[in-house]
Amino acid sequence: MLAYLWISVGAVVGASARYFISRFVAKVVTASFPYGTLIINVTGSFILGLFLVWATERALPDPRWRLLIAIGFCGSYTTFSSYAFESFSLFEHGHYVLFASNVLANNLLCLAGVLAGAMIARSI
Repeated sequence: MLAYLWISVGAVVGASARYFISRFVAKVVTASFPYGTLIINVTGSFILGLFLVWATERALPDPRWRLLIAIGFCGSYTTFSSYAFESFSLFEHGHYVLFASNVLANNLLCLAGVLAGAMIARSI
């Protein structure tokens, strides 16, 4: 039962961060491209890559940290379902270049985020 508490705390922080960042980006950047979702997906991928490599190869922290960070925070912070729907919407409305840009950017940059996080974790 205590595991659910760790996951829930991480999820509250992750969802709040997601909301704050998406609102902030929407105010600062044009809404024609889902930049907020892209930023959240890339930073979430980076955090997950950094944490999981650090936690499994470097530090071996208490397993509750995995519940808090990987499952709770990253699980509610990253927005893959939003990315999928926004991509679908761009395609459905005939914005094929934006659709392709969104798919490529999210996939390539999120993989790069995981790679960068893993490299940093292995260097510390």
